[in-house]
Amino acid sequence: MTETTPATSVEADALRALYADWTAIMTSTPDLTTRLFRSIFDEWHQPTREPEDVTYAQETIGGVPGLWALPIGADRTQVLLYLHGGGFAVGSASSHRKLAGHVAKALGVTAFVLDYRRAPEHPHPAQVEDGVAAFVGLTERGLRPEDVTTIGDSAGGNLAVAVPLALREQGLPLPGRIVAFSPWLDMENTGESLVTNAETDALVTVPLLESMIAGVLADGAIHPRTPLANPLHADLAGLPPLYVDAGDAETLRDDAVRLAARAEAAGVDVTLSIVDDMQHVFPFLAGTAPEADDEIARVAAWYRTTMRSTR
Repeated sequence: MTETTPATSVEADALRALYADWTAIMTSTPDLTTRLFRSIFDEWHQPTREPEDVTYAQETIGGVPGLWALPIGADRTQVLLYLHGGGFAVGSASSHRKLAGHVAKALGVTAFVLDYRRAPEHPHPAQVEDGVAAFVGLTERGLRPEDVTTIGDSAGGNLAVAVPLALREQGLPLPGRIVAFSPWLDMENTGESLVTNAETDALVTVPLLESMIAGVLADGAIHPRTPLANPLHADLAGLPPLYVDAGDAETLRDDAVRLAARAEAAGVDVTLSIVDDMQHVFPFLAGTAPEADDEIARVAAWYRTTMRSTR
């Protein structure tokens, strides 16, 4: 099923403005250190309103540190394993905690935002390994695998798909469902929207992606079609229900479209949502812009439907 929604609110410009500012900084400072590069992206939470009635707690699960988002009254038997975006190199549990809190609150569940190892210090498959370890750690605490949802944005959207694929390779149970916000999947940069949306995307460019690819694929030591690094080249058959979204203005739109098409062809229950004029990972506007709140509401409705079908 594909849903395309119209609209652009004034409030939605907050994310575009933040991305434009980052782009100006990166363009004018080509010798940014990794530490400063990461500090820029730790501002990712700025367009997101602090969710009400959500508390946070640090913990380590499966040997991997992270941050719990705990909405008051949430069902603690249902967990979102949130894998943050940032090209596998930037972003953190702190930069994504508010977004995870909004999604968890809308779904009535809890979320654990993983601080997985980042590239270039830790190239692929370190991030996938950490996601698997956290998932297994959750199940060792008594959670049913089907009560855990892998969810992520951008590179984290890649991981939200790759972690179940890795679990399948190891003969382990899969999560109950997958959510991928603006997933970045293609390590070869072949998506048509990289060209057609180059003028409308305020952040993601081919040079930026190439620098991220060099880090996560260890400067070419890892093949860009490795399925756990590039799920567009994986066998997707047998994956649980999948929700994928993207902004129609972003350069990575076609990664989401291709993932949905290939998953559907493999027999996966897929919902694809492309929202007009939205930037990369537009749910970051949660609590600020109606487009993000509406999208999270659609995810919540989809989640409830998948819950009914598995019980």
